[in-house]
Amino acid sequence: MIDPKDREILKHLQLDSALGVEELAQRVHLSRNACWRRIKALEEKGVIRGRVALLDAGKLNVGLTVLITIRTAQHDPTWLEKFAHAVQGLPEIMAVYRTTGDTDYVLQAVVPDVAGYDALYKRLIARIPLSDVSSSFVMEKIKETTALPLNYL
Repeated sequence: MIDPKDREILKHLQLDSALGVEELAQRVHLSRNACWRRIKALEEKGVIRGRVALLDAGKLNVGLTVLITIRTAQHDPTWLEKFAHAVQGLPEIMAVYRTTGDTDYVLQAVVPDVAGYDALYKRLIARIPLSDVSSSFVMEKIKETTALPLNYL
């Protein structure tokens, strides 16, 4: 069960996972040991899956985000396994979602430019047969966050 103190801990860690236990404990008004025990319990429950550093894509020369929609004529388990293996092997692909509706999959990728996308596209279609691939380039990021909403707990 996640109580209000756990929610507060999660809120702070989502904003800055590098916070030390001492600082975090002060922010959530707990002792250092109580805060540490709660963090460990949240990790053991799998609520906290890991802690990462968020990098600046532009400074790493992958500032162009591409949304790729895919339709496929194949839906068998063998094809799906091959597709999963293909996209996992492409580091530019940041996320892959199986969706409902006219599109079977939506991929989010980061590349340096249109030529970088073309190279990614060619590597993708060489790995797996696809019926239709369509892409959109992100012109402006109006909202982008890694913080999950905590108000549904």
